[in-house]
Amino acid sequence: MIELRGVHKAFGRNQVLRGVDLLVPRGESMVIIGGSGTGKSVMLKCVLGLVKPDAGTILVDGQDVTQADRDAFLASFGMLVQGGALFDSLTVWQNVAFRLLRGSLKRPADEARATAIEKLRRVGLKPEVADQYPAELSGGMQKRVGLARAIAADPAIIFFDEPTTGLDPIMAGVINDLIREIVVEMGATAMTITHDMTSVRAIADDVAMLHDGVIKWTGPVGDMDISGDPYLDQFIHGRATGPIAAVR
Repeated sequence: MIELRGVHKAFGRNQVLRGVDLLVPRGESMVIIGGSGTGKSVMLKCVLGLVKPDAGTILVDGQDVTQADRDAFLASFGMLVQGGALFDSLTVWQNVAFRLLRGSLKRPADEARATAIEKLRRVGLKPEVADQYPAELSGGMQKRVGLARAIAADPAIIFFDEPTTGLDPIMAGVINDLIREIVVEMGATAMTITHDMTSVRAIADDVAMLHDGVIKWTGPVGDMDISGDPYLDQFIHGRATGPIAAVR
């Protein structure tokens, strides 16, 4: 569903991606791990077409992202961003239905609201939450609203950027379970960026480790602990010593 071939990206002298090769199978959940500043978010932005790579090819469903019609291309995606990014001035249902109220996916307001309430129900929120504002909700509820928005248009591909950041362990577990259930239920292809190894084990089919601008290891989540790769082994066990130098 998503394929990166020899992708490079630099910002001035800072070479962020140095030849990324990655294949995300259709209908599977791929989790990208790696330390801060290793280029995970830049890679995601390249896939979305928000950042143009300096070299290499990125294909989504067989289509080159640099040549795609933007509206139709972006309509196939859903995304849960790290900070939630809810609009404070909009009610919860308007946040969830944001894409359904404008652009190529525009629907009548009553239909968009009904869809929003159904998606809120899917993530465990009651209908009365729909008319509240984000500031009236807890952090966990806001994250659920963000997840409902990500799936509102029934996208073929869903991106999750640090989905459990800022949540307590119990709520993080709830969000992980919801993500896994929804991805399987929808048959969507998922691509997640996270540092949380609990999330990795809960939601991944496959794992890829990005370090120093390249994919150091990729494989099924069940093979992580027996990979024999020193970079992956150090990262997943949080060891201070190893081939990955700690930034001091």
